[in-house]
Amino acid sequence: LRPGRFDRRVPVDLPDKQGRVAILKVHVRDKPLAPDVDLDSIASRTIGFSGASLQNLMNEAAIVAARNGKDVITFDEIDYAIDRLTVGMQKTTTSPTQSKASRMKRQNLVAFHEAGHAVMAALTPGYDSVAKVTIIPRSNGAGGFTLFTPSEDRMESGLYSLRYLKAQLAVALGGRVAEELVFGAEEVTTRAARDLLRVRGLARDMVERWGFASDVLAATAWLPDRASPELFAFRKNFASEETERLIDLAVAALVREAYGKCTALLEAHRGFLDVVVEALLEHESLDADHLRRLRAEYGDADAAKPAKKPKHHRRKPPKDFDLDEPKPPHGPPPPHHRDLPQPRVPLPLLL
Repeated sequence: LRPGRFDRRVPVDLPDKQGRVAILKVHVRDKPLAPDVDLDSIASRTIGFSGASLQNLMNEAAIVAARNGKDVITFDEIDYAIDRLTVGMQKTTTSPTQSKASRMKRQNLVAFHEAGHAVMAALTPGYDSVAKVTIIPRSNGAGGFTLFTPSEDRMESGLYSLRYLKAQLAVALGGRVAEELVFGAEEVTTRAARDLLRVRGLARDMVERWGFASDVLAATAWLPDRASPELFAFRKNFASEETERLIDLAVAALVREAYGKCTALLEAHRGFLDVVVEALLEHESLDADHLRRLRAEYGDADAAKPAKKPKHHRRKPPKDFDLDEPKPPHGPPPPHHRDLPQPRVPLPLLL
């Protein structure tokens, strides 16, 4: 080999939480931070960030602070920078041609959809904590999103239990179920398209790849390794038509179970769902602490007694449409499509 050349590869993994804190300390040396900025909390929000991404994050936060005329960088600028790097820039919630009634109807729909995800996550024991839920649209096409902080141990080990995967299915369906409970089956929109694709892919992986349908099928994988493209291209040869039929039934059973669990939980905690929507319509974004306070005040006692009335008043929609009249849920989600892409491993939800 020529001088200066390596004869082997040196893999460098992404930093863990302690590594991200150490990297952040390097990149904030020449930046004035507000006294209440905690690098540990920033490191918890930036799972999967590389050193270069963290440097870009702090530079972006400094630019936003200077643009806002501030002498120090607060957590608001850092939170804005994280959202911009992960989900895109904020868009205006209205357009010149959009009527007030149309704007309120869209905001109400998005608020119930995102609140469905957040409430399901908050009520599911052992699930990832909600870092942020917002109804502010983004440049990537999202009309709002719910951001979760995954467990560092689960992310590093790559080990996901059946209980956790079932919880992921239920949380992913929270937006669709909330729309049905509030607006009725006939008024459900296409907003849950990405959620349903994720549900389909995860449920199929649970059955075909991880053997979580051993009561119907043998505890084995029914797909070749994706690392072998020549085998993966002929995936249908790995199972007979009868086995494929059983796989479809097992996938449908997992989705129906998650859908039923989600419906029952949101119906039992409808008051908690409504108060989260109220807060979203008033503030547009909720952080983990705000959602935790609402959970402590309304979530626990909601199923045992009628929900308390929110402290703030809901923005009532115009009389030409009725958004607040709850209607009964209607049936399971639409069937999946086999020709759509599937995820390799469960990832942190961004719904």
